[in-house]
Amino acid sequence: MTDGPRARPPEGRAAHDAVVVGGGLAGITAALALADAGVRVTLLEGRPRLGGLAFSFQRGELTVDNGQHVYLRCCTAYRWFLDRIDGSALAPLQNRLDVPVVDTARPEGRRLGRLRRDALPVPLHLGRSLATYPHLSLAERAKVGRAALALKGLDLSDPTLDAQDFGSWLAAHGQSARAVEALWDLVGVATLNAVAGDASLSLAAMVFKTGLLSDPGAADIGWAHVPLGELHDRLARKALDSAGVRTEVRTRVTSVSHNANGRWSVQVPGENIETDAVVLAVPQRETYELLPQGALDAPERLLDIGTAPILNVHVVYDRKVLDTPFVAALGTPVQWVFDRTDASGLKEGQYLALSQSAAQDEIDLPVAELRERYLPELHRVLPLTRHAEVRDFFVTRERTATFAPTPGVGRLRPGARTRTPGLYLAGAWTATGWPATMESAVRSGVSAADAALRALGRPRPARLFDVEEAA
Repeated sequence: MTDGPRARPPEGRAAHDAVVVGGGLAGITAALALADAGVRVTLLEGRPRLGGLAFSFQRGELTVDNGQHVYLRCCTAYRWFLDRIDGSALAPLQNRLDVPVVDTARPEGRRLGRLRRDALPVPLHLGRSLATYPHLSLAERAKVGRAALALKGLDLSDPTLDAQDFGSWLAAHGQSARAVEALWDLVGVATLNAVAGDASLSLAAMVFKTGLLSDPGAADIGWAHVPLGELHDRLARKALDSAGVRTEVRTRVTSVSHNANGRWSVQVPGENIETDAVVLAVPQRETYELLPQGALDAPERLLDIGTAPILNVHVVYDRKVLDTPFVAALGTPVQWVFDRTDASGLKEGQYLALSQSAAQDEIDLPVAELRERYLPELHRVLPLTRHAEVRDFFVTRERTATFAPTPGVGRLRPGARTRTPGLYLAGAWTATGWPATMESAVRSGVSAADAALRALGRPRPARLFDVEEAA
């Protein structure tokens, strides 16, 4: 890199420039949107790769995702993102929602239930599945239906919902502990990264209303059939290059300051970049550290946004032990198990990834202790593992995988615009209305780019995803 400020673009080049700090999904999205509008963009990422917390790495001959990430058909912004980077075919959706659920407490041969939808309007699309779901009693199923209708009637714009916890609301609407475990938390823990009692009613209602009660196909599940790095690093970088974005990895921003001339200075080792606009697309603590004085009314609120961990347990067997792409489990610490054999490049045996959300009690346990805990549990969930040899066992830990969706977090999440002209915020933790998902990250990047383009007087790209402005 060169010392000194960069000159303004020469005649004939883009009339404005912007710097995006952070190369996760939010930052990539913001950079693409700005570049598509004719803004000259520099994207700066401290890691050696793009993708943020949805990335891949090599372990011997395996290509391993740091964690299992899925999306739903209702995740329209992430679907736009996949299309924008030419990755949609590599992360297809189910034709129709179908989730096998194994209850280890039931006798073998009677453990499997399924959550699936029919081609009927809401809420009838789930009626038959709920009516035959074996993991709840007949009375519990009826009460689930009534609670779902009550949930559908909640007004997501009501700020009082954010102050309540989902668990108390479920209890007040007749949901037993079993119903919470076998249905509400089965979905909620994976999407919110918190059990019902620790989750904001506002965020939980948003998840269930949008995913299960908005459109018959809204909850159909999609996931990458290739390593995440293929999507979020290689294809994303190819799209950025094609859009004319200057992308710098291993480049950590040390300061961001507003100049007297109205432009911005972004300091990195060896270079001071002058620009018209800055998008901070980094985690909330890093954002707090980079924010110039006066950019937010109460910047300390960013530090009050808690984090929640996700633990992923990876097991390679010498033979096939799971005959479906994934399975969810009850009556065991195991939550969701995914087959990652083909995506990882494994040629023999089967590679399973266990995605363990809300893992506060396990995130720092030694690998040996996790092995002793989870291999016997896999024997209960998947009987074929009892006769299989474990060829590899390892874990990946994301201690700050998501923001914690606790009651009251909504008032802490800032919108895209700051009080200082030219400075914008992005990240799944900002005020998107969604929990900390890939969908939320992409939406935040769109919102930040929209705000910047309006201020710069640039037209919005016609192909940009249409998202409501963040609060």
